[in-house]
This record gives sequence, structure tokens and C-alpha cells, in this order.
Amino acid sequence: MSSQLPLGRDVAYPRHYDASLLFPIPRAQGRAGLGLHGEALPFVGTDRWHAYELSWLDGRGKPVVATATISVPAASPHLIESKSLKLYLNSFNAERFDSAEQVRARIVADLSHAAGAPVEVVDGLPAIGEDAGLQSLDGLAVDCDRYDAPDPAFLAVADAGEVEERLHSALLKSNCPVTGQPDWAGVTLAYRGPRIDRAGLLRYLVSFREHAEFHEQCVERIFVDVLARCRPRALSVEARYTRRGGLDINPWRATPGLPPPVPGRDLRQ
Repeated sequence: MSSQLPLGRDVAYPRHYDASLLFPIPRAQGRAGLGLHGEALPFVGTDRWHAYELSWLDGRGKPVVATATISVPAASPHLIESKSLKLYLNSFNAERFDSAEQVRARIVADLSHAAGAPVEVVDGLPAIGEDAGLQSLDGLAVDCDRYDAPDPAFLAVADAGEVEERLHSALLKSNCPVTGQPDWAGVTLAYRGPRIDRAGLLRYLVSFREHAEFHEQCVERIFVDVLARCRPRALSVEARYTRRGGLDINPWRATPGLPPPVPGRDLRQ
């Protein structure tokens, strides 16, 4: 399948609208490595994309520019590869549409078909802002020497007393499994349960630094590892990746029953 991916190779710039540019990837491939083999998922969630470069022509041929927020459910059988999504959105540039709603409806239909589940598309982007309630891990004085693969052995419980915390790190980095290009993100863990050892959690997040995996798979790995090692009674993991090619992605995974985080963008986005 990797030879068919548009990532990592020259692809002609689309001159006309073309839904066939979308490249779905079965989520089961990444989840098998997490020990998830078709059974009920231990999480709910969405992949929220921000599209900064969306344009088409109106009925008179005048360009229209817009932005959009795209939400793909984590329960969909396929994720949508990022470069294919970029190329697909660019294929609208020379096409005429009577209204913005016609464009939105076309994108909803095409992405829902590619993902295998209903996809939501709304006009505009969430606001940029800082969450004052987050507690940053990044000031901790910790020694780090593991960067090649996520090491769940770093994860531990500090004490058994139940707490409710929202922890954040801007130090998450992994690499694209096809091109080797770096993927940068801020990640937020909100949980209720035994207190998680913060130094160990930070070391664990840093250990992703040279790991090659898609964004969505990294977030699912973090969720599964923290849930298994630290046993929180409720857990939410959201990563906000920096923009590439006019798109950024914000995967969120949580224990069933938790509400989604308020949509937002980090300063680096």
C-alpha cells in the first residue's frame, strides 16, 4: 500500500475536481499493533482537521476563499491520508459552484465515502487561545535518553489517591512513516484516577521523538498505554499538530461517556 500513497512522491497539481485523489487507510492496520483486533474500541473520539486553504470559483468565475473544520469519527473504518486530503481540496480551485453550501455538501459526501462513516464539515476555524487550566509538564527537570520508540515502561502511578488533572506538553514529536518528515504537536491528557507520575509521563512523551507513525495512531497509542499502565477511571487525550500543506489535524480519544474538548487552536497552529 505504501507505494500507492501520494506522500513522499511527486504528484501532479490537480487541475479539476477529483474525489479519487482521496486515499483512505484502514485504521485496523495501526490498531493491530496496539492489540486491538476488531473488538469494541476502548475509546471514542474524532480526528478534527483544520483546512486553511480552501477555494473555488463562483458562478461567474470569481474566486472564493474559505476555511473549514472537518471532523472524522474515530469509529470510521478508515482514516484519510493527509497529502491526499490536501490534493483533494486543491482540486476545487478551478471548479465553479453556485454556493458555499454546494461545496460543503460535496466535501461531506466525498469524505464520508472515503472514511466509511459520516464526516462533519463546518465553515470556519475555531479560535486560537490558551487554556489557563492546563498544567504544563515541560518545566520538569528530567533526564531523557530514549527517543527511538514509545516506551510505556516510563508510565507509572505516583500515588493511589484519586485526583483529577489536566496535563499538557508541547514536546510531542514523531515522524511521518512514509516521508520521515517531523510531526510536531502539543498534547493534553485529562484524567480522573490515581495520580500519574509526571516525570515518567514526560519521558514517555519524549520517547516518541524518532518514532514513525501517523498522527491518529500516535494518539491512540498514548491513550492505550496510559490506560493500561496508570489505570485512570476516565481519560481524554488530545493532540494538536502543527500545520503542514494548509492542514492541521487534532486527534482526540477518550473513555466512552466523556464529552469532547472544546474545539480550539494552539498558537503554533
